[in-house]
Amino acid sequence: MERIASALGDAARWRIVELLAERPRSVGELAELAGLRQPQTTKHLQTLARAGLVTVFPLGQRRVYAVEAAPLAALGRRLRELARTTEAHAGDRDVITRYLAAVEADSTIADRERWADGRAFTFERVLAAPRDVVWRHWTDPGLLASWWAPPPLTVTDCVLEPRPGGRVVLDYRDPEGRYHAEGRVHAAAEAERLVFDLSVIEAGTVAFTGHHDLTLTDAESGTRLLLVLRITGTAVDAVPSVAGIETGWTQVLDNLADAVGASRRTTAPSDDRREAQP
Repeated sequence: MERIASALGDAARWRIVELLAERPRSVGELAELAGLRQPQTTKHLQTLARAGLVTVFPLGQRRVYAVEAAPLAALGRRLRELARTTEAHAGDRDVITRYLAAVEADSTIADRERWADGRAFTFERVLAAPRDVVWRHWTDPGLLASWWAPPPLTVTDCVLEPRPGGRVVLDYRDPEGRYHAEGRVHAAAEAERLVFDLSVIEAGTVAFTGHHDLTLTDAESGTRLLLVLRITGTAVDAVPSVAGIETGWTQVLDNLADAVGASRRTTAPSDDRREAQP
């Protein structure tokens, strides 16, 4: 398939195949119709023949070429498969689009320190699992690592100790680099509530601190999760991190839903863009 795609990647060879699709033609006729010199046309036809796209028929002093339909049909099927896969994952492209829009919007207002302080986000899910299972996915390091990073990030270390003063650590990486966040737990009630801070560290300094208030309550189909996140201490250059909060948490909570069972989103995440305090 790669050889076929490579052979068709040249505009002149593509034109030759278009002409042969209509009917078999000689080298001279192809050269004239494609606006090429005959030696060039011969070389292009040899490349197409090696890829299995054309067949040559010696007819006395003439050499007539015909296109092979099977390789083109195989390429068409592969392209249709790629198109279906792309359509099936259109949501991933939408995530990038929303993120870039958020970066652009925040870049216009990030003109001073603490520019986004007080901004709050609310996320809600109904998870198809009891509260104790959801709680373990927040507090067991192995379970936490299974969902607490959006793709394509990979968690390399994470800790959330469910007690006042307990450590909160999140280390993760992607092919472009490594990232670190740390904080402390302020309140914990087993299978009911977690309150903790998490500061995103960039270049050795705090980009911003997120204050997280997580509550778990019983729901008819499992557990209702409510997460309220408020940010403070925003640095001027924290735009990419702040802009990614909504899409990032939406993705990781989707990961959590997959980890504990099917879920349905009960409300869309909201971004309370209160005016930043100077």
